Amino acid sequence: MMNNPKPISAYMVPGTKVHLVGIGGVSMCPLAEVLRGMGLMVHGSDIRESDAVKHLKSLDIHVDIGHSAENLGDCDFVIRTAAVHDNNPEISGAVTRGIPVYERAQALGAIMRRYPNALCISGTHGKTTTTSMCTHIFMAAEADPTVMIGGTLPLLHSGYRVGKGDTIILESCEYCNSFLSFYPTVAVILNVEADHLDFFKDLENIEHSFRRFAQLVPDGGRVVANADNAGAMASLKNLGRPVFTFGLEHSAHCTAENLREEDGKQKFDVMVYSKPYAHVTLPIHGRHNVLNALAAASSAYVLGLPGSAVEQGLAGFTGAGRRFERKGVFHGADVYDDYAHHPDELHALLAMAKELPYKRVVLAFQPHTYSRTAKLFDRFVEELKLADVVVLAEIYAARETNTIGISSNDLCKQIPASFYCSTLEQVTDRLRSIAQPGDLILTVGAGDIYRAGENLLQE
Repeated sequence: MMNNPKPISAYMVPGTKVHLVGIGGVSMCPLAEVLRGMGLMVHGSDIRESDAVKHLKSLDIHVDIGHSAENLGDCDFVIRTAAVHDNNPEISGAVTRGIPVYERAQALGAIMRRYPNALCISGTHGKTTTTSMCTHIFMAAEADPTVMIGGTLPLLHSGYRVGKGDTIILESCEYCNSFLSFYPTVAVILNVEADHLDFFKDLENIEHSFRRFAQLVPDGGRVVANADNAGAMASLKNLGRPVFTFGLEHSAHCTAENLREEDGKQKFDVMVYSKPYAHVTLPIHGRHNVLNALAAASSAYVLGLPGSAVEQGLAGFTGAGRRFERKGVFHGADVYDDYAHHPDELHALLAMAKELPYKRVVLAFQPHTYSRTAKLFDRFVEELKLADVVVLAEIYAARETNTIGISSNDLCKQIPASFYCSTLEQVTDRLRSIAQPGDLILTVGAGDIYRAGENLLQE
């Protein structure tokens, strides 16, 4: 589309200058660090100041706030996030000057081609957690993996690491078909649901995209999929190659037996082909996380890791950043934060929360993008009703403008015991006024809703 005469790999060499548009994004930020680690001269821009931007600046990576063609400087090539469109002044400016423009996914694809094993974790939800679990397992196996995660993993103190082993582990997003620029040798499909409907036409279109992703795996590689998820199975129907499956409810190659909770931890036996592979103690809650653990264990199995690495890796996994992350206590109420922004993720989170020994679940939710809120409106209403009290922040725009005319207040009108807040300051004020000892307060969403909880805890 940008008439690039050379593959991006030709530019990804020490000494070249690269400009990243949207450098503060959850995938772009670690990419910036990885590229700099490879010897490239990195700078970039983002629409606003953020914790990620501050982090990059602390590493002496120059970041311009706001988009302008002048930000390009004398760069040799440009990498953009999927959320940045052709009319962005930096993209149009690069095209005018003849500077090659590549997608983030193309850069990730070029990086992974350097590794014999490319473990790519895909799915509508659960990607960050499962990629993080895989990282723990491969680190326990002393495989020295390279890792790129769309979030922060406490084990790494970041969202990435550059290893010297033969394996790269990547969170692989379907938005704008980004993962179709990847080169997976193991493609994991956690689930396939209706999401990103600002890009995809419908669920069938999404399933087709995941099928194409699975078809990227070469002969000798493996496709790993969730047997319990109808969308994943539909995507892979009549694929023409074996699929290694995991699941709890349907017949699968990798399953969990003797699932129980002891001392606040989930314990189970991982069975592969009906034989014991690992005995897992998982410190985090939720049936969905058992499935995530089975996906990670399946990945380890097909890549030849011993069950002992699965046991050790998962025993030390306490969650990724913003995935049911404990933040503190306010007036006797526990405050947690979570990245859930799709109705299925909300359901998994709230179903788990309702099983915990709290008097009330108080949910502060910030919908993410106008299009998702509008197209999945009824599902959001249904799932939000699971909480005892709902505080709704205004919709986080992300890459969109509100051409639909929708507001979180529209959700509020459909949900009993709910409150609408037009600003994060109002969310914090509302949480302060309703918090009671014994409450579980959840700040939830893919935007900046976590700030409301953090501000509450600073008081």
